Amino acid sequence: MKKSLVLAMAMALGVTASAYAANPFSDVPAGHWAYDSINKLAAAGVIEGYGDSTFGGDKLMTRYEMAQIVAKAMAKGANVDKLAAEFADELDNLGVRVAALEKKADNVKITGNIRYNYADYDEDGYATKLRSRIWVKGQINDNWTYTGMLENIQNLKDNAGNEDTKFQRAYVDGKIGGLAVEAGRLPLNLVRGNLYDTRADGIVASYGKDVKVTGFYAKPTNQGKAVQEYGTKFMKTELEYDNVYGAKVDAKFGVVAATAGYTVFQDATSKAYNYVDAKKDYVLSGSADLDDNKIWNVGVAFDLAKDLRLTADYMKSSEEYVTKDDEAIVVGLSYAGAKAAKEGSFGVYANYYDQARSTVVAHTMNGEYGTHGFKGYMVGANYTFAKNIVGAVEYYDLEDKLDDSDMKTLWSQVVFTF
Repeated sequence: MKKSLVLAMAMALGVTASAYAANPFSDVPAGHWAYDSINKLAAAGVIEGYGDSTFGGDKLMTRYEMAQIVAKAMAKGANVDKLAAEFADELDNLGVRVAALEKKADNVKITGNIRYNYADYDEDGYATKLRSRIWVKGQINDNWTYTGMLENIQNLKDNAGNEDTKFQRAYVDGKIGGLAVEAGRLPLNLVRGNLYDTRADGIVASYGKDVKVTGFYAKPTNQGKAVQEYGTKFMKTELEYDNVYGAKVDAKFGVVAATAGYTVFQDATSKAYNYVDAKKDYVLSGSADLDDNKIWNVGVAFDLAKDLRLTADYMKSSEEYVTKDDEAIVVGLSYAGAKAAKEGSFGVYANYYDQARSTVVAHTMNGEYGTHGFKGYMVGANYTFAKNIVGAVEYYDLEDKLDDSDMKTLWSQVVFTF
């Protein structure tokens, strides 16, 4: 142990004199330069030495051993912010949170990621994009925080410099009594993303832990694809909803996690567009109000073995769009998963889909899922090449439920997190 480290730790605990019991280490005599500091740390329970009653000051410590000392010093109220920041990963592995340090470091935390992805859509060409996201999280008070996210997407398919920048998230979250609340432009995930997985403007409130009840009311955005297309040179029909509301219950029963929910996409409007020419593209030719889309869902998830997880979801809609079909079944199987902080970690996963168009508003998948409902499968894998650099490859083989046409996508990405 270095002299400066012993003195720094001792000063952090307020060493002023040898006002403690006799030093327990036989290899640290009373005249040693670090006697007072080591005596203080030992009396406080921060250092323990070795089982043979020696301190071993001439031995090199591992980062894990040093992290244990820092953790004990933190528990005693020591001001060891710099050491805690240096050994943050080791402290995390020890289960020691540094929330207080994070709060003191700065009231606003900025993180982000940049993602490059390439997708091949079988006979429909390809897409390649660069997406950058900047996240800002600020502490309002002890119970409330603010989160914002700015997103820039650059289309790399041509040299036109096509890009788009939007403020995609802006919401507060906190506690009102025992109620957890999020409000603003927030992420909304319904039925594991198979029904809806994107931003929404509204409020989400939940209560409970092992049995959690959640309610939500919002305006959906980015509602996905057209309901039906009649050839690219004729006409297409799109569906829009003004609001979405609902409730769900999530519960844990041992190794099984179960969910059940009810969602209403309200004030549905069908809009018809006629194709004019290559310059004007489609123009609105008429609209009609439709009944609300009411969807019940149930699902389960449990581990078949260590790191091997099975999920299954069922949805039933009150509406039929395009085809005489109003149900959905999605089954997923996954093993482990790439962790950005752990180099060499990986995961493999697969899903089977059979979804009516009325059970899809904004799907979480990266493949092309058409406009009429679909069935088929996907397989994927992800891998952490280096800390905070993760790659993924996914293959989708889906079939359109109206005309049985194939929709195949090979999708890949590399994400750099900072």
